[in-house]
Amino acid sequence: MADISRKYIISGGPGAGKSTLTDGLRQQGYFCAEEVSRKMIIQEKAKGSFCLPWMDVSCFSVKVLDEMIISWNSAPANEITFFDRGIPDIIAYLSVAGIAVPEKYYTSLINYPYHKQVFILPPWQDIYVQDSERWQTFEESVVIYEAIIDTYTDCGFELIEVPKNTSQSRVAFILDFI
Repeated sequence: MADISRKYIISGGPGAGKSTLTDGLRQQGYFCAEEVSRKMIIQEKAKGSFCLPWMDVSCFSVKVLDEMIISWNSAPANEITFFDRGIPDIIAYLSVAGIAVPEKYYTSLINYPYHKQVFILPPWQDIYVQDSERWQTFEESVVIYEAIIDTYTDCGFELIEVPKNTSQSRVAFILDFI
């Protein structure tokens, strides 16, 4: 089994700089799993599917969970890996939507564990941009961020807030921490 002490999650609300941060870590030679949700939105839209988070969040969440498990299994066994979001993010999104979270999400979190310290990026309006995959307003992104905080805490994770700073400074913060 892979060494979970080396599987770190980078989380936060939409548009907080997670993908830019993981790109910076990748440039430093670390294995970084891309954000599954963004990839799934692009694929589902291309198919003309209604399995999108703003149309059918339950359907979308199932597909994202399946892809996150594939991503988890694809990570190198004993190398430091950074994930752009983790299974608790799905739980948070379902909670925000007012949908009861099926047990399989919690079971998957047990079966596909991550390091207990999670890097969290706070909302940052100066860098927030809506696009075709990020439909939420900044205010909605803050609500999602708060749900993410609650979910990770409830699931027993320790949150490490990454300061608002340049991408290089954020990368250095994480590398200094680990």
